[in-house]
Order: sequence, then C-alpha cells, then structure tokens
Amino acid sequence: MNRQNAGDPGPGALPLSGLCVVEIGHSLAAPYAGNILAQLGARVVKVESPGRGDYARGWGPPFTGDSATMFHAVNNGKESVQVDFDDAGMLTRLHAFIREHADVVMQNLKAGALTRYGLDAESLTAAKPDLIYCNLGAFGRDGPMASRPGYDPLIQAFSGMMSILGHDGDEPSRVPVSINDIGTGMWAAIGILAAITQRERQAGGRPRIVDVSLFETAMAWMTVPLTDRNAGGPAPRRNGSGSPNIAPYQVFRCADGQVMIAAGNDTLFVKLCSVLGLSHLPADLRFSSNGARVENLAALLAVLEPAIEAISTEDCLAMLSAVSIPCGPMQTVDQVLAHPQLAAVGMLQPTPRGDVSTMALPISFDGTRPPLAGNGPALGEHNALLADRS
Repeated sequence: MNRQNAGDPGPGALPLSGLCVVEIGHSLAAPYAGNILAQLGARVVKVESPGRGDYARGWGPPFTGDSATMFHAVNNGKESVQVDFDDAGMLTRLHAFIREHADVVMQNLKAGALTRYGLDAESLTAAKPDLIYCNLGAFGRDGPMASRPGYDPLIQAFSGMMSILGHDGDEPSRVPVSINDIGTGMWAAIGILAAITQRERQAGGRPRIVDVSLFETAMAWMTVPLTDRNAGGPAPRRNGSGSPNIAPYQVFRCADGQVMIAAGNDTLFVKLCSVLGLSHLPADLRFSSNGARVENLAALLAVLEPAIEAISTEDCLAMLSAVSIPCGPMQTVDQVLAHPQLAAVGMLQPTPRGDVSTMALPISFDGTRPPLAGNGPALGEHNALLADRS
C-alpha cells in the first residue's frame, strides 16, 4: 500500500496529506512534479494511455520489472490508471473522479490535446470552482512557438544553454541530466503549492490555472548570463568548469587527480595564496579584486596551476580545508554512491518493495526526511478507481 493511502492523516502527517492530485503526464516534467507532491504526502493518481502507458516506461535499460528503472525513480508512490479518452464511458468516469476527489490536475501533453475531451484547464476549472490546474508546456502558453512540442535537449539548444557549455572549440554538448524537465517539475510544484496557499486564504476558494514550461525554466537557469549580456556585458563564452564572474572558481589539476576550488571572494583568495606559498599575489593589482582576477584570468592561472599541480589531491584538500576554503574532489557517480555523506543525509532510499533505490526529496522537516511515497505502480494497477459503479 502506498504511504499516502494508509489511512487518516495523524498528527505527524506529511504537509500534503489529504490532497488528491490527478497527473495526466508522461516522460519527466509532470511526473517529477507529481513525485514531489507524492513525497510530501499527496495522493497522486497517474493517468496513462492504454497499451504502452507513460513513454518513460520504455526508457531503459536498466529495467525493473516491466518498466525502465528511471520510471520508478520519478513515479514511486503513485496510483496508475489506464484511460482511453476516446472511450466515452471511461472518459465520463475520469471526469467524475476529478470532480469528486481531485484538488489538483496537472498535464504535460501537447498543447490543445486535452481540449476535445473536456480535460483542459478552462473546462475543468469551470466545472469545479476550487480546482487548481497546472499546464507544463514546452515553450510557454503564448508566442509564436506556443504550440510546438519540445524535449529537454531541444530546449537546452534553443535557450542558449548549450552555447556556453564545455570548453572553447568543443562540439555542442548537453547538461547530461534533464535539467529543464526536472526544473519545470520543481516550478510546477512551487506554483501548485502557492495556489493551494492562496486558495486556503480566500473564503470559498476559486480556480487557479498555473502555467510553466521548459523554455521558461531554461530562461530562469540562464538568469545571470542573460542579464549580464542584456546590460552590455561581453557575449557569454564557454568556461569549462569555471565561472565568467568569479575567479579562481574552477577545477584544478593536482599531481594525482583533480580538485574543485571555489575561492569566491577576496578573503578566500588571500588564504589560498598563503596556503600555496604565493602570498605576494593579492598585492598585484591584476589580482587584488575579484573583477581584476576575472579580467586577468589567464595570467592568474599561469601562476596558480603550477603551484597546485605540484601537490597531491589529498594534501591539497587538507591544506585548503584547514583554512575553510571551499573545495572538493572530482568524483565519479560510483564514488558519490559510496560516499558516507550520501548515507549520512539519507537521500538514497529504497522503495518499500526494495527493488529500486532512488533519491528522496532534498527537504527535511524537523530533522526528518520524508520517506519514498511507495512503489512504482504497474501499468493500470489501480484501474479499479475508475470502475463502472452504475
């Protein structure tokens, strides 16, 4: 049994216990938003198409059971119903379920796809005055590209994000996690929670339509480079592991590995120079302030890199940590999974069935992290929710 359906919420209930969400979504953005709400205690009913269900069920290997493991990572704790929208009886029962139970409906299908079935925002909020409805789109609700479909890498390319990734001369590359899908799911959850708060403050409630999109999320990630450029700053360029605004703030090579050093202010820079035996550098006008260091980065690196490369990774991290300079080793995914810090914060958790371990919410309440909401549902596992009871 999924956690959110395990009975009446008690005094220790999660924040969204008692809330019912209907997710008409596939792939990643809407499912991730639904997963956030499920981990916070909401009941999330996932509407899937007959036959294949959510596209993400096939996005493997690896697979867990009949579905890709990544599907379970963002759909654990939900209930799955299969609905053929062209089946009038089934569609009627879905509408009835929404009217009777749903507090929130979210969807990330192609723009206009749900209108003919009366499952669009305007139709459902007209029928249910206090419903919150969230559209997760590709390019936003308005503009010349509003009706275009989109996936995360397309948006990374279109937004300018790819143009500043990597090093000079590299072929275009994408952030290797679906950052705009995940970010859009987060913004959807934030918008839904804000709408819930407003509804609770207004007597009688009223419908609220929340709109988010991959493109708008990408623009939010690009806040600093776009704002700098719009203010007349230089065209953003590829900085590898570094920053266009802060120096030194990048990966450095040591004698036997690599470390990330984030000396993000003048005080930290002075400490770094002292540790490296370069105490004279802060007095050099080329390096005396962050702005000067950014403008003279090549000259700065010509001094810092040989000094750091002469030290072992272990010694470098120990020396910098001793004076509270933010730093860390370059780790592989396997190293992160094995690191005691991951175990200590309790982010990696197994589903109740134990066949998948994935990331829990990066939020704790009173020192306690919400556990995973439940198992990933089998396709149509909860079809009885929409059974014909006439």
